[in-house]
Amino acid sequence: MAQMDSGQSKRFSVGRVVAWTVAGLAVLLLAIAFSASPFFTVEQGEAGVVLRFGKVVNVASPGLNTKVPVMDRVQYMSTRIEKRVYDKVVSYSRDVQEASIRLSVNYHVPFDKIDEVYSRYGVNYPERVIDPVVPDRLKKVFGQYQAQTVVSDRVKLGQQIEDAIKASVPDGIVVDSVQFENIDFSANYTKAIEAAAQAEAEVRKSRYELERERVESEKRVVQAQAQAQQIRERAQAEADSIRLRGEAEARAIAAKARSFIDNPAYANLIAVERWNGVLPHTMLPGSALPFVPVPLGDTEPAAKPAAGSRAAGPAPAPTSAGAPPAPRPVQ
Repeated sequence: MAQMDSGQSKRFSVGRVVAWTVAGLAVLLLAIAFSASPFFTVEQGEAGVVLRFGKVVNVASPGLNTKVPVMDRVQYMSTRIEKRVYDKVVSYSRDVQEASIRLSVNYHVPFDKIDEVYSRYGVNYPERVIDPVVPDRLKKVFGQYQAQTVVSDRVKLGQQIEDAIKASVPDGIVVDSVQFENIDFSANYTKAIEAAAQAEAEVRKSRYELERERVESEKRVVQAQAQAQQIRERAQAEADSIRLRGEAEARAIAAKARSFIDNPAYANLIAVERWNGVLPHTMLPGSALPFVPVPLGDTEPAAKPAAGSRAAGPAPAPTSAGAPPAPRPVQ
């Protein structure tokens, strides 16, 4: 009974070994069959470098492609725009100020240059070609600038760095753009820059205030000149008006004077025009009656006196009984 159990155990062990062997052979056959497949696919934005015993024989475009089983293998390379970031690149300005710079580079390889770039630099061409160039060109260009002008000339600095990198990268690799992302100077220099900027701001503020005061002063002068001009014009107009009125009055007086000379009765006319028709209430003895003489007594002319006799005055006007005669005005 024990001998039968031992035989069965040996047969079970042999069967298990055979099973594992068959399974391994099946996996191997599947792997060989898979590797021997003549078909392969290339993703969009990639290129498939077909190598035949290590030699480039073709560059496959995106989609389904074929190869020679066993003899060929495919190496994939990107044709997309890739980005590499270079952080904390230490550089020194022209005035020996240390700066930590962050820079990024966008690049790609055109499809028609894939075989050339792969043949010369391989799949890891960024590490072999781009990485050594970027920090070196950055330091050389940055060293041409004074630290205090780096911020104000940042756009110009970034453009010069980009031009220097593009000129140094080999043909077949296209540098699309370079972003000058950040600059960090030492803490002490940063404080000095802030103090200088504050001082400059104060100077600009003082200049602005002075300019504003100058403009305000000029404005006040212009306003004063305008007011003075208005006063002069009003005074001149008033003087002209007075002169014209004086000349008119002088001409009127001269005309009246000529009228008095040419026509003595003109004076009586003026007196009559200006008389308000009211006789004086009180008259002094011997005073003259204003304006015109008024004859007393009969209105008919008196008899002509004889020659040699004394002329008698007009008879007094009749008066009421008991009333004394009215005084006669002196002519």
